[in-house]
Amino acid sequence: MDKIRIGIIGTGGIAHNHMRSYLQMEDVEIIGASDIIPGKARAFLDEFDLKDVPAFENNDELLALKPDGVSVCTYNTTHDVCAIAAMKAGANVLCEKPMSVTLDQAVAMAKTQKETGKILTIGFQPRYGENMKMIKSLVRSGELGHIYYIQTGGGRRRGIPGRTFVQKDLAGVGCLADIGCYGLDMALNAVGYRKPVTVSAYASDYFGKNPKYYDPIKGGGEFSVDDFTCALIRFEDGLVMDFRMSWAMHMDTMGDTLFLGTEGGLKVKSPHPEVNWGGAWDGGVGDVYMYRDIDGNQVEVKIPKKNEDDKRGFFFLKCRDFVDAIKTNGPSPIPWQEILYNQAIIDGIIRSSAAKHEVDVVIPEI
Repeated sequence: MDKIRIGIIGTGGIAHNHMRSYLQMEDVEIIGASDIIPGKARAFLDEFDLKDVPAFENNDELLALKPDGVSVCTYNTTHDVCAIAAMKAGANVLCEKPMSVTLDQAVAMAKTQKETGKILTIGFQPRYGENMKMIKSLVRSGELGHIYYIQTGGGRRRGIPGRTFVQKDLAGVGCLADIGCYGLDMALNAVGYRKPVTVSAYASDYFGKNPKYYDPIKGGGEFSVDDFTCALIRFEDGLVMDFRMSWAMHMDTMGDTLFLGTEGGLKVKSPHPEVNWGGAWDGGVGDVYMYRDIDGNQVEVKIPKKNEDDKRGFFFLKCRDFVDAIKTNGPSPIPWQEILYNQAIIDGIIRSSAAKHEVDVVIPEI
């Protein structure tokens, strides 16, 4: 069988995870990589001893090789441009999270997918964890009854990543896009994505702008995004979500993830709040508890966690799912039809925090 021909657009830090995953697959051939920074793509390929694989500084030259699929690992602000160009050139796309920065960008990506029929899957690898799957199963089991409220917190006590993550012209937004989108996906993938209608949000940058906590020289760039954000999100079916996320704060965690239902509740504790970087919902989960009334008694049950036995890791599973979808002409593993709502919430949080009042979320028909 012919190998699936993969190209990588953008060769920064996250691209290394994609490359390591693809190189474990005997049915994948890396045909090229591109990066707008001169020499960066060449150095990236050489790092993996792919000295005969061509490197480009222009994405069009890579796309001219007609890859079956590409991983888009560029700055957040260019996800839309790169993904759209790839699909129009005939390539299937695995786009890193967040889908984009604005809702308009995400809508343009979705429209291109519909026009071209190519795969557009978004890189939320925590979904592949056995415990994330268990949480989704518990939430959808009916044991909680009608779910009317979700809290999703987490966050880092100290964990400003620096570099392109903190520059607005490249990242678009800060902790909201970096780890906040994971918290949104964890909760909404579990309960089932539905349409948001309003967002009331707040964002700040007190730590990123304070030299005690962030040094722009060591960090590799001036800080111009959010390091803390919170929001109240209402959905068209009446569900309410209380969302919080932080890169830096004087607290161990922004709270557990809670699902409140008419027949029971589920608590998912933060993964590792004792570690500065350990409180985000980017793969790990803490202890899981269910609360119910049984025979008139208020009961707390600790749910045994699953072993994460697949040592290849969530990134490998994400990339493998993408390759399999290409081979079978299957549906997008993590489809834009879901993540568009995630992006609409991010867009609403950006607009609401800037306006300092609640905003409506209007998602056009695609």
